[in-house]
Amino acid sequence: QVQLVESGGGLVQPGGSLRLSCATSGSIFRGYVMGWYRQAPGKQRELVAWMASGGASAYIDSVKGRFTISRDNAENTVYLQMDSLKPEDTAVYYCNQYPPSTHYWGQGTQVTVSS
Repeated sequence: QVQLVESGGGLVQPGGSLRLSCATSGSIFRGYVMGWYRQAPGKQRELVAWMASGGASAYIDSVKGRFTISRDNAENTVYLQMDSLKPEDTAVYYCNQYPPSTHYWGQGTQVTVSS
């Protein structure tokens, strides 16, 4: 069964860090651009960052300089290192291909930034 499993979320104080992981199957991952998305309460899901298999990447303006996307092509895993977290980063974070496939949304991992 095709799966994406996100992990690494939690409660962190403003200014703190978290590292999210997304384990996938090779059929989803290999050769595809992978992205991290988030959905805050009452808001639409939005793209946070993407990374191609060759290493090119991009970020939304609000996380530039604070978040870093990476991928392990041998392990079919994509990561999101989040530093200098702010309360407005609070959301459920998901990974998926970019552009996203409706078939591959997982459960996500909750990130809460609060003092």
